Amino acid sequence: MSHAATLEQARDADGRPTLHLPFTHLLRLSAYWLGLTAVDAAVGLFVQYRVNFGGFVDTLEVGRALFVIGMGGVIISVIIQPTIGAISDFTVSRWGRRKPWIVIGTLLDFVFLLGIAYANTILALAAFVALLAFSTNIARGPFQGYVPDLVPAPQVGTASALVGLMQILGNVTGFLLANAAAALDNLPIALLAVAVVEFVTMVSVVWRVGQGAPPKPREGRSWVTIGRQAWGTDILKERSFVWLVASRLFFLMGGSILVNLVVAYLNQVFGLNQEEAAGVNTILLVIVAVTNVITVIPAARLSDRIGRKPVIYASCVIGGIGIGIAAVAPSIPVALLGAALFGISAGMFLSVDWALMTDIIPKASAGRYMGLSNVATGSSSLLAVATGGIVLDVINATFGLGTGARAAFLLGLAYYVVAAVLLRPVKEPPASERGRAAEAAAP
Repeated sequence: MSHAATLEQARDADGRPTLHLPFTHLLRLSAYWLGLTAVDAAVGLFVQYRVNFGGFVDTLEVGRALFVIGMGGVIISVIIQPTIGAISDFTVSRWGRRKPWIVIGTLLDFVFLLGIAYANTILALAAFVALLAFSTNIARGPFQGYVPDLVPAPQVGTASALVGLMQILGNVTGFLLANAAAALDNLPIALLAVAVVEFVTMVSVVWRVGQGAPPKPREGRSWVTIGRQAWGTDILKERSFVWLVASRLFFLMGGSILVNLVVAYLNQVFGLNQEEAAGVNTILLVIVAVTNVITVIPAARLSDRIGRKPVIYASCVIGGIGIGIAAVAPSIPVALLGAALFGISAGMFLSVDWALMTDIIPKASAGRYMGLSNVATGSSSLLAVATGGIVLDVINATFGLGTGARAAFLLGLAYYVVAAVLLRPVKEPPASERGRAAEAAAP
């Protein structure tokens, strides 16, 4: 029996794999996160530049325009990702239960990225963003479950750190490409580039990584029935899962306000044009990326020692302080200090949140649960832009241009506080149980 076959079959009573994956497999698995996140980052920043500097809307309607463009995409994400994730739990194919969906979603992404790149109206932009949400979540839902299919308990910390690292690198890739394209006044090229990045990372996973857990038996149920079961109320019995999803939602909303309104902030608060905003945003990105990278692995290792929740609490505090500093910053250098703290917070959260989610979900239905958990990720941007955008426009209209962005950032600070409060009821497995699992799975 080959080593790959052994990895596919060795599982404990809960369905979790028990043998270590080669580090190259962990790396390839994580790399697809780079591709997915690069697409998200580039599209998000592309839309910001189009709305703020493309002449599509009046300056006092930027928040509402961002909301309209993102609304359809987020609603589709919330519906598609858990549904397809659940269907993938039961999918039978020669490639395993996750890979066919990953391939289909990635190929469709390429088509819809082209549509976004060359859309010349708000309506067209919103339509293609919605279509991209449909296609990327066809891949993302099953991929969310694919990682827990393969990663044994002793490697969850390492895998979580790599997932966080690749998401950071994906953000860096997408933002850098979008900023460079904005500085060159050639925004479409950024989306063409991230399409290639996503395709390459997809091929690396599909071609070289094992199939994962076997499919669950359908027992005569139709695909419609299985898809509907993704939304069954039995999920409410997993109370720690529900509280963690709620906490994740508000944490990501806090960061999403900064990320989705940063161009408006630089333009309205400091009076920067597109080229100047792209330059400062690139510096901000480098600061955030560096602080992300130096934080992500130490945070994951620390969470193995003291637990996941204390690290997430700390990330809420640091993130709130960071966005608060940016909100009141009198100058760009002070705002960059806030960005550095935001980067530390995001690095800590990205490295640990996935590990905690993996610790508490039922493993046999990983596609369903991880898809549902990502409802928070998908809806966080819409809710952040909706609430932050309303604050942006209303406060600007009432107190003058520039005050709205500062007020929206203060709203982000409040969301970090709520995230910390909602984390409290989550019960994570004791360190002693993780240790026993690690010992039992050790070769």
